[in-house]
Amino acid sequence: MYDYDLLIVGSANADLVIGVERRPAAGETVLGSDLAVHPGGKGANQAVAAARLGARTALLARVGDDDHGKLLLDSQRTAGVDTVGVLVGEVPTGVALITVDPSGDNSIVVSPGANGRLTPGDIRAAASLFHASRVVSTQLEIPLETVVEVVRSLAPGSRFVLNPSPPRALPREVLDACDPLIVNEHEAKVILGTSRVGDTPEDWARILLAKGPRSVVITLGAEGALVASADGARRIPAVRVDPVDTTGAGDAFTAALAWRLGTGESLAEAAAYAARVGAAAVTKAGAQASYPTAAEVEAL
Repeated sequence: MYDYDLLIVGSANADLVIGVERRPAAGETVLGSDLAVHPGGKGANQAVAAARLGARTALLARVGDDDHGKLLLDSQRTAGVDTVGVLVGEVPTGVALITVDPSGDNSIVVSPGANGRLTPGDIRAAASLFHASRVVSTQLEIPLETVVEVVRSLAPGSRFVLNPSPPRALPREVLDACDPLIVNEHEAKVILGTSRVGDTPEDWARILLAKGPRSVVITLGAEGALVASADGARRIPAVRVDPVDTTGAGDAFTAALAWRLGTGESLAEAAAYAARVGAAAVTKAGAQASYPTAAEVEAL
């Protein structure tokens, strides 16, 4: 019996957002809107998204002993995430500096802060969390050696989900554990190490599977998603909505898919549910503030 449906190991950032009429050129200063501060980071986003849906969720991350760290902890606890694995102190909380123009295009600079200090030793010290979790999900906003240690710490019978964002080349040990590896087109090309990965998502999935993952999910934006494993590939249609803000929608998709896999659903079933969760998320502004409850997903 597992205490947690899902353990998220990853980043927690404070998103500092300023709206601008246009993004500045080199050496230029522009005036913007009032500063808005939101809880963010791919790990923290996924934990909140899963907990809102009803998953028993824990977060393993690092934040600073500062106001941004308090903001992130408060957001997690309000959503129902168990923060026993969140380590506090040593260095400031990670920060993302975001400028957004009227079209919604943004420019982002991230200071990893405490995220860069989540070490393999921290993972080993949290062994009880891994043994208590049915599914473990992570991303690449923490050190790669820490992600490797996550793979080595998985309990027998647990499932590992990886969203390799921001993308980089991955060791075979990590790829072999992925079930699934969740990527978009850009991330697939980086992992494959080439811009020529075939003409279709089915081609990309076939080549990715040959590199070791047990299954692959490729997100295709308005075209939905593709799921693939040794049993074959299948397209998952998108859910049509009027989008308001796509920020954090990919994190909502990943969290929902990871949770539903742990409940025993097939990869296609879990991806179809995750597509509905992602669609619901884009109908509201913000990242964590936009994440739906299970009832809201059913209503959609």
